[in-house]
Amino acid sequence: MRVALSGHARQAEPPAPQLQSRRFRLRCAVACLALLATGCSHEPRLRVGSKNFSEQLVLGEIVAQHLENRLHGHVSRRLDLGGTLLAHQAMIAGDIDVYPEYTGTALTAVLKEKPLKDPAAVLAAVREGYRQWHLEWLDPLGFENTFAMAIRREDARTRRVATLSDAARGGPWRLGAGYEFAHREDGLPGLLAVYGMRLSGAVKTMDLGLLYQALSKGQTDMVAGNSTDGMLSVLPVTVLEDDQHYFPPYECALVVRESAERQFPGLRAALNELSGRISSDTMRRLNYELDGKHRPAREIARDFLRSVGLQ
Repeated sequence: MRVALSGHARQAEPPAPQLQSRRFRLRCAVACLALLATGCSHEPRLRVGSKNFSEQLVLGEIVAQHLENRLHGHVSRRLDLGGTLLAHQAMIAGDIDVYPEYTGTALTAVLKEKPLKDPAAVLAAVREGYRQWHLEWLDPLGFENTFAMAIRREDARTRRVATLSDAARGGPWRLGAGYEFAHREDGLPGLLAVYGMRLSGAVKTMDLGLLYQALSKGQTDMVAGNSTDGMLSVLPVTVLEDDQHYFPPYECALVVRESAERQFPGLRAALNELSGRISSDTMRRLNYELDGKHRPAREIARDFLRSVGLQ
């Protein structure tokens, strides 16, 4: 009986002063962490956007990780937004602060101007045109994504073809192309007119994902792809030089809100570090890493930034 009473008495005793002190400090620590988390959630975050295809997802991730390194983590991602006009509207509405765009696309699709041939003139035109929305075009990243006419490397060697003019003299060619290229103004009709290229039979129109398969299997002799297609980095093909500069320039550059440049000190300097860093060959390789090897965009971006000394 005494044992039971003694045990009950021990349970009813108030905590020792040391235990009270430890509990008090623990409650204070939890409260401080909660306040800290609440404060962080209200800090302004830079919003990086992109359009909805592989190249844009990789570029958006590169930009986001680079800014996280330079701006100490205050970055959010709004990638895979949609097409050109949706991304542009997101910029105007203030939903995103920076995203990659192509000069030729901005000139024709957004500003509704006619295509120009000189890359510097196109860049100057979009810089001027975007001032109405207080958006700045930075210097290009180092590559363009335009149409690219590709043939088998063996054919390029045996037929001595390196340019589209060479191809025009050495035809006819069985051509494979996407539906859009076969009909758009700056696609096949103009190409045939400028170069006088001869085709063997009707153009074989197909999904873009089947073009290089058709070329490899000998179903076509030439295909109209895009200059940064990932498959161009691994297949034995030759991209023919557009020696008469028929295709409009589509240089890729970052577009940034001027208000974001004011809000985030160091933003412009950080973004300028990416200008000129990505060649066409590099972009092809990065695209293949995503589409061909199915690696996560975050890993691809991280490895790229390390390779150029930015991480």
